[in-house]
Amino acid sequence: MTETPSAIRTAVPLAEVLRGGRVESIHFGSVAVVDDSGSILLSLGDIETPVYPRSTTKALQALSLVESGAADHYNLTDQELALACASHRGEPEHAATARQMLERAGRDEASLECGVHWPTNAAATRALAATGIAPCALHNNCSGKHAGFICTACAENIDPTGYISPEHPIMQRVTRTLAEITGIPHTAANRGIDGCSIPTYAIPLRALALAFARFGTGKTLSSDRATSASRLRKAVAAAPFMISGTGGFDTRVMQELGTKAFTKIGAEGVLIASLPQTGLGIAIKCQDGALRGAEAAMAALLRRFGGSDFATNPVLNDLTRKELRNWNDILIGEIRASAHLTPVSEI
Repeated sequence: MTETPSAIRTAVPLAEVLRGGRVESIHFGSVAVVDDSGSILLSLGDIETPVYPRSTTKALQALSLVESGAADHYNLTDQELALACASHRGEPEHAATARQMLERAGRDEASLECGVHWPTNAAATRALAATGIAPCALHNNCSGKHAGFICTACAENIDPTGYISPEHPIMQRVTRTLAEITGIPHTAANRGIDGCSIPTYAIPLRALALAFARFGTGKTLSSDRATSASRLRKAVAAAPFMISGTGGFDTRVMQELGTKAFTKIGAEGVLIASLPQTGLGIAIKCQDGALRGAEAAMAALLRRFGGSDFATNPVLNDLTRKELRNWNDILIGEIRASAHLTPVSEI
């Protein structure tokens, strides 16, 4: 009989789904809140068993775009830098911005190796389908990140072909950056393949939270890397629509909080936050892979650890307890963060 993994055995309730005033479902998972020196402020569940961070690390992967000088070489805008950190929804502005990044490097969508899918924004999919035009790689939610890899390669006269391979010079540089900022080796032993075909490396939730504490404050980072991290955070705060798009958790949070918080969703229920004001990083893993549970939990943790003005923020309040409506727009319940995650004043 196979033993139940520790991460499942020790998981704690992160969010509840209510219908008619009764709890219908519960999302379980783990939480790490860490400061930029590595001290753990909150540990719930298993924060040491490695998890794949998936798209939460896109901003860390984009550091090379700025550090290398490629961003300045091509005069990339805040919108373009934000898209390099994004899991966008394939809306027209997203696809156009990815195309613009590629054009700056003398390339087009044929250079993208992320694969093709329909926009994840339903309105964008309907509009595209109505034209009779099939989606292309520009609509892939990772096209901005991949355009950033291509810009980095072209600025250094490196052939970007095959950049998704762990052996490609650009991907090797990105991997070194991830290892340095997380403090965890990134090797074939902990490597998987992400949805967009680049490598993804399993690391402890604690290390993921630490990386984003450092991303927010620059502690232990070189001056160039700290400056690059600050530039990316400011770019996303200046152009929050690019990071996830209409209605997206990350877009809503950063439209409201600006540079006070950086958040990033990842597939399979992983979500991070970087809080420069308080010097903290937060990492969540929802064990069932549901982002709705991770989002409610993160909103509550932002209110608890983000600072005094976060606790009563109306957008965070709404995300902590989110209304659920049916197809007739009738209010039928809510998804809410578990009580032990809410601000201390409410416990």
